[in-house]
Amino acid sequence: MSNVRNVLEHGEGILHLMPSWVPRSFNEPGRRLRLHPDDYYALGMDRGGICERWLGSLARALNGPKTGETEGMSFVLEDSATRSVRLFKDYVDELGSDLIGDALMSKYGTWPTFAKLYDYDKPLFHHLHLTEEKAARIGMHGKPEAYYFPPQYNCSYLGRFPLTYFGFDPSTTKQEVMECLENYDTKDNRITELSRAYRIQLGTGWYTPAGVIHAPASVVTFEPQWNSDVNTIMENVTMGEVNPHNLLTDCAPEEEKEDLDAIFNQIDWEESTRPDYKETYFRAPRLKCETPAASEKWIAYANDWVAAKEVTVLPGQSYTLTDQACYCAVIVQGHGAFGVFECETPELIRYGDVTGDEYFISEAAAKKGVKIVNKSSYQPLVILQNFSNNNPEVPSAV
Repeated sequence: MSNVRNVLEHGEGILHLMPSWVPRSFNEPGRRLRLHPDDYYALGMDRGGICERWLGSLARALNGPKTGETEGMSFVLEDSATRSVRLFKDYVDELGSDLIGDALMSKYGTWPTFAKLYDYDKPLFHHLHLTEEKAARIGMHGKPEAYYFPPQYNCSYLGRFPLTYFGFDPSTTKQEVMECLENYDTKDNRITELSRAYRIQLGTGWYTPAGVIHAPASVVTFEPQWNSDVNTIMENVTMGEVNPHNLLTDCAPEEEKEDLDAIFNQIDWEESTRPDYKETYFRAPRLKCETPAASEKWIAYANDWVAAKEVTVLPGQSYTLTDQACYCAVIVQGHGAFGVFECETPELIRYGDVTGDEYFISEAAAKKGVKIVNKSSYQPLVILQNFSNNNPEVPSAV
């Protein structure tokens, strides 16, 4: 038996994952990811501050010419005593259906999604992610995504601009947007003047289809998304920060990098201007079940790509969490036991440290049920789970 299978069996179908940190040269860290203050620039000052933690990731970050070979990719902790690790991708490749189930393996041949916690002090630029069709032209996948705003990571500070712009006001014309693109290299194009901003409500979320332009708020966000990192930035100045020309063109095929009409056509115009945008894409939590010991709420649902749940186990309680598909889990509050593992929410993490808050659960283990024990007498144990699109229990409508 291979060591990979030994590790999965030792964890009774659960893999213990290491934190995967991603720096960004744009924007500024919000410093709410519980990383040690000395470690936000651990990958070098020229790489920018660490603003994201990727969870259950097989994706390599699209992060400029100095991007590490495994930057953004998750590692499995194989031995806590020696701290030996191996790429999570190796586990998916070797175990296949035994880890992710027959449905995902036959359809995608891999675990096709991941989640992140991202943390920016300023809002992000008005940008979009390519659809699957357009991303395929540059050898990538599209990137639909969902947002959830966990109170546990936002209880002290909401950043400088806790509002998100989605799409354009329905009165906006295509010519107005084209003028913004034409002005990208000459003056502040003020593209968000054409958009609609929504104040963030903690404990709620949104779904954002690929092709919809948006400018996320400065709050820590749990983001289940498809397995990709493709962006087209159409706002050239964000709170005084100048976004270079290449951010507009990086995800265009070579023959279209100077073709503004082709770049404009990356926008899903119908979805970006729909008058009922909030009614369609806002996601209030939806209760799945509740017992005297715990509750489960859907926080990302009603789309064809990703799903997520928030699970709360009350103080001193035990609960068997049963699901119909594999998933990644991150502990955001409390401490206790997650299957055979001790779990806890970290308070201060050094770069490279082992934490007890991130796990990947095989389909077989999910269906059998994972026993969760809250060992606190005072506070709940709160878990965020992210799934792909193969869980039949996910609500299909808002």
